Order: sequence, then C-alpha cells, then structure tokens
Amino acid sequence: MSPPKKVENALGKGLDALIRKRPPEEDKTEETRVKTIARKRQSKRLKESKKEKKEKLDVKVDLIRGVVLEVRKNPRISLWSAKSAAVLRFLKNTKPAFSISKEASLLIEEAVQQKYPEIWELFQEEDF
Repeated sequence: MSPPKKVENALGKGLDALIRKRPPEEDKTEETRVKTIARKRQSKRLKESKKEKKEKLDVKVDLIRGVVLEVRKNPRISLWSAKSAAVLRFLKNTKPAFSISKEASLLIEEAVQQKYPEIWELFQEEDF
C-alpha cells in the first residue's frame, strides 16, 4: 500500500500560490464552464426580470387605483348583443320580479372571472 499523496499547501508560497497551475483533476471541463456561464446569464436575466416586474407592479398599482376611482364614479358598461337582449327581455316578461340588470351582472361577472382570473383577483378586495 502506497502512502497517500500529500496535498500541496499554498501558505508561505506568496505569488506562486496565486498563479500556480491547477492539477488536472481541478481543471474545469468545457461542459462545466458552459454550465457556469449559463447559470450566470440566467442569474442576470432573473435580476433584470425582477426589476422589470417591480416596475410593472408600480405601473399596475397606479392603473388599478385609477380604474377603481373611475368605476366608483360610473360602474356601468354598455353591451351590444341582440340575442342576449332578446333572451333577457323574454325572461323579464315571463318571470315575475326578474331583473335584467341583476342577471346580466351575474352572468358577466362569472364570465369575466373565469376568463381573466388573475385580473379579477386584483379587484377582489375592492369595495365598489
């Protein structure tokens, strides 16, 4: 059995310790270098992405405030749908106490919430 190899110590070698050549087993392979570069690029993209998201969030907050104020002043929307109007008017004439506005509001809210859930959540806590 041969004695274990002595690990070279850099203490006391000054500049030689800083510029010494690495043993072959410490050399990075091409694959490792590529992975390192890719990680650095991804990290940079993530940082840029976080910065962009923060800027977009600031814009969204201002936009949301503006929309909320506008809706509080005038919550009405106008729609053009002849078939929907016909169905709702038919129901108004055949069902006692049927409200076109209430029914249209419920239908639209369900559809909008289902189609745009992320945006819906932005206004979920608002008291209009």
